[in-house]
Amino acid sequence: MTTGLAADAPGDAGPGRASPDGRGRFVPGADRSRPPAPGDLALPVAGRKLLTGPDGGLPRIGELPADLDWVPVGTLDGIPAWTAEVADPEALAGRWRGWRSLATELPQPLADLAGRALAVVTWRRTHRWCGACRTELADVPGETARRCPGCGLTVFVPLSVAVLVAITRPGRAGRPDELLLVRHAYGPTELWALVAGFVEAGESLEAAAHREVGEEVGLTIGRPGYVDSQPWAMSGPGTLLAGFTATVTDPDAEPVVDPKELTEARWFPVDALPAELPPAYSISRWLIDAVAARPRG
Repeated sequence: MTTGLAADAPGDAGPGRASPDGRGRFVPGADRSRPPAPGDLALPVAGRKLLTGPDGGLPRIGELPADLDWVPVGTLDGIPAWTAEVADPEALAGRWRGWRSLATELPQPLADLAGRALAVVTWRRTHRWCGACRTELADVPGETARRCPGCGLTVFVPLSVAVLVAITRPGRAGRPDELLLVRHAYGPTELWALVAGFVEAGESLEAAAHREVGEEVGLTIGRPGYVDSQPWAMSGPGTLLAGFTATVTDPDAEPVVDPKELTEARWFPVDALPAELPPAYSISRWLIDAVAARPRG
């Protein structure tokens, strides 16, 4: 099942997976051992949007009202970063932007930080009360977790994992290898993307890859090879995408699409891929580009 995992709408090519100078290391965290300092990074959240400054970058704590309830989300290059839910976004100067806009223009570590801020704020808003005894939850010091003082139930930020599979088959009669691309029945339906879907409880990543390929396009694949992963804030807070490549077991097999999920599936030569591909900041595009860049045999 791929609900919510259609490829994102196209955008300008982002700067790739790291900042140009090789810096920008983001480390998630929940350190409250000291209060926010004026020079710390600030990520105010209103709904599904984050505030950026006039230059398009992240503001600092000292530039924002002192009465915001700041929550730690980690560090970027050792600088603490904090988020807070804003009830009246019009009261703050700056530009409110969605995660897709930020991921298009910012280095990946900043986009990951923004995605974590969205996830933490959403989780705190939707997990205020204990689901077992209805007591108000309290923060666990040093952790991104909340605990019930009544029954001891501990709640963490939920993480949904999904797999994407770049499926290839050998080229025929000296032709280049081919890559299977699909068009989804929802979301940006004009894009050619990859087979994808969420991992079920009790299922390994590799088993999910086999199942999704069978369900969506009716093909069988060899053992999937892991390539990379990406936090993905477009499918809801706490989504992690795991990318794989795999070769179809029968080179003569043609895809048979599940019409509930897909409208089309087609083999493309890797040297003649369509222009309507996912945006450069997405793992779907990383996988497609990695397959296209393989040496020709």
